[in-house]
Amino acid sequence: MRKVKVGIIGCGSIATHRHLPEYMLNDHVEIVAVCDSVEERAKEKGRKYNANVYTDYKELLSDSNIEAVSVCTPNYLHAPITIAALNAGKHVLCEKPMATSKEEALAMIEAAERNNRKLMIAHNQRFVESHVQAKKIIDSGEIGKIYSFRTAFGHGGPEGWSVDGADSWFFQKEKAFIGAMGDLGVHKTDLLRYLLNEEIVEVAAFVETSSKQDSTVDDNAVCILKTETGIIGTLAASWSYVAKEDNSTIIYGEKAVLRLEDDPDYSLIVQYKNGKTDKHKLGEIQSNENGGQHNSHVIDLFIKCIVEDKEVPIDGYEGMKSLNVILASLESYETKKIVTIE
Repeated sequence: MRKVKVGIIGCGSIATHRHLPEYMLNDHVEIVAVCDSVEERAKEKGRKYNANVYTDYKELLSDSNIEAVSVCTPNYLHAPITIAALNAGKHVLCEKPMATSKEEALAMIEAAERNNRKLMIAHNQRFVESHVQAKKIIDSGEIGKIYSFRTAFGHGGPEGWSVDGADSWFFQKEKAFIGAMGDLGVHKTDLLRYLLNEEIVEVAAFVETSSKQDSTVDDNAVCILKTETGIIGTLAASWSYVAKEDNSTIIYGEKAVLRLEDDPDYSLIVQYKNGKTDKHKLGEIQSNENGGQHNSHVIDLFIKCIVEDKEVPIDGYEGMKSLNVILASLESYETKKIVTIE
C-alpha cells in the first residue's frame, strides 16, 4: 500500500483536533514531520506521532521525503508558506481563509500550476452529511426555484478553542487579518456557493468589533448576499454566541424549505409547501464543541486525490472565490456601499 509522507506546519488546535488525528487514521499516510515556532509544542506532537520536529518550516520543506504538507498556521502565513511548499515540490492542504488578499490567492494558484502540485483549501462544510443530502435535493429540482437563504456560524470565540486562549493570534489583526468573518463566515460562503451552485456577485455588510474588548479584528458580522440569478439571503458570523454554537443554514424554495443543522435532533428537515415534513437524522456536523473530534473528511479526500492523482474538490480557485466574498464584506463595511464581485 502506498504511503504518502506528510508534514504538518503549525501544531495548534486545528492540527491537534483535525489534521494530525485524521492523518493518523488514514492508512495511506505516514506522518513524518511536525513544525511549530513554539518548540515545546512541536516536540510534544513529535513524541505523540513519532515524527521529526522542526521550528523552522523551511527546514521541514527541505526534506525531500515529504510529499505533502498541511499549513495550519496563523492566516498571514498561509500564502508565503503554501507558496514555499509548492515551490519545494509538495502538495499542500491549506487551512482557511486561504490568504489575506486576492493577490496572495492568485500567487498560490500560480505556484500550484507552475509546479504541477495539488493545492486544496480545507473548507469542510461541503462534506457534512446534511449538506451533501441538501445539495442532492436542490439539484434534483425537488424544492423548485430557490428564493432566499439564511445561514449563521457563531460560538463563544477562539479563546475556547485556540491553544493560546485569550492571547490567541486570532484576535491580532496583523496575524489574523480578519476575525469572525475569516474564521467562520468564509466557511458559510463556501457552503452557499456549493449548495446553490452559483457565485455570489453582490455584498452589503456590517462588520463590527463588539464583544472582544482587546481584539483588533471583527467579532460580529452580518452580510446580505446576492447570487448571479438574484437569490438573496443573509450570512451571520459571530464570536459572541455565549450559549450553544449555531451552525445552521436554511434554504427557502418554491416548493419546500430546507433546514440544515437547525434542530438538535434532526440535522436535515424538509418542510414541503403541501404540509408534509421529512426529518433526517444524519452524521454530526464538525464542531468546536467537545474537542471537535468529528471526522472532517478533508484529509481523507486530500490524500485520496494524491494517491489516485485526481483533482482536489476545493482547489485554489474555489478557495479564492469564497475568500472574495469575505474581502467584499470588508470593503462594503468600510465604504458603506454595496460591493460587486467581479
